[in-house]
Amino acid sequence: MTVAQGVLLRPITMGLLLQGLFLLLHLLGSCLHPAAAFPKGCYPSEEEGLKTFRCSNAQLTEVPRDIPNDTNKLYLDFNQIPFLPRDAFWDLPLLELDLSHNAIARIESGAFQGLAEHLHSLDLSSNRLVSVSKDAFSNLKAKVNLSNNPWLCDCRLQELIRAVELAADSSGGIVCDSSTQEEHVGKAFLQVIGDTDFCNVYKKTTDIAMLVTMFGWFAMVISYLVYYVRQNQEDARRHLEYLKSLPSKQRRSEESSTISTVV
Repeated sequence: MTVAQGVLLRPITMGLLLQGLFLLLHLLGSCLHPAAAFPKGCYPSEEEGLKTFRCSNAQLTEVPRDIPNDTNKLYLDFNQIPFLPRDAFWDLPLLELDLSHNAIARIESGAFQGLAEHLHSLDLSSNRLVSVSKDAFSNLKAKVNLSNNPWLCDCRLQELIRAVELAADSSGGIVCDSSTQEEHVGKAFLQVIGDTDFCNVYKKTTDIAMLVTMFGWFAMVISYLVYYVRQNQEDARRHLEYLKSLPSKQRRSEESSTISTVV
């Protein structure tokens, strides 16, 4: 090899070494930093061109805080998450959110705040939801799966069902585990509200309770007035009998005083 050739090969060799070193550092950074930030059992991926973050069956007891902020599909199914706090999914451009097969019994108002514009699908099936305010789903346009929960069938559930768009083929799974009316237990809720307006029944019950309370107070007032009149009459009768036992002059003056008092 000539000296000229050696001079030409030297920068090429240095460039290859630098490129290899850069690639090695990049691989080390990818292995150490992102993986350490994710909860155990969670990992990012890409499905159908969408950024996906999977935490299925990861034994989670709360919504992870280190979800990548470019996530489009989030899977938190088959965990032990008991409730959803306010702003649990803040600043995430989620299209799909799977929370099925958890232990969710409470959803705070504003839990889905910030998802209204993006979210297409929300799966809350197979949890422990008994009663949820419709405000928890305010402005949410996603198709919601609420099946296989131990629902209390009442006015609150009726308002919730009317406030959300149910996912296809999920309505039959919303069954009355308990109800304000015993005959509805075990029946599909949408079948029940075809014949019963829970909110109207509740209003009628409240009106009847108010009428009973007002009648009770009215009866107490009447009873007191009757007692008061009878007590005064009894006192006046006793005083007249006492006056009759007095000498005639004193009796006349006191009788006239008593009569004027009674009148």
